[in-house]
Amino acid sequence: MTEPAPDPDADARALASTLRLRILRICLDESHTNREIAERLGKNPATVLHHVRTLVDRGFLAAEPVRRGPRGSREVPYRATGRSWRVPEFPGQQQVMLNAFLEELAEAPEDSVVMTRLGVRLSPDEHAELMRRVDEFFAELADREPTADGDPYSILFALHLDAGRM
Repeated sequence: MTEPAPDPDADARALASTLRLRILRICLDESHTNREIAERLGKNPATVLHHVRTLVDRGFLAAEPVRRGPRGSREVPYRATGRSWRVPEFPGQQQVMLNAFLEELAEAPEDSVVMTRLGVRLSPDEHAELMRRVDEFFAELADREPTADGDPYSILFALHLDAGRM
């Protein structure tokens, strides 16, 4: 796959969609056709194809070799490239990520959800250490090859100043 020309604004626009983030997640471990993606999301295949093409154009999804569908039709499977993990932050990114996570959370079996909420006070050095350790851990997870028989999980980490305690 040819890497698209650097364009942070185009990348931000491509990732500024809850549906597109969900498509990337679906295609993370294995390739799926547009029809399969649309079925998983309960969306119209034409709508999904528009989003898939946007993600392919920016290098976030890669088309794999054409395969035969159930009725002999030609189908293109797509796989996430992992490029979205390395894109700089952009305005509104947190809300899009949160919305995608909330949609996925709503579909998750309730007994599979583990959540923790914690209030802490950190010095600037402690904050920097926490972020370094979290970034290193997430980078390690992102760089790992998926465990073939492992269960798929979704992780959201959020850290913010607690305005109610200031």
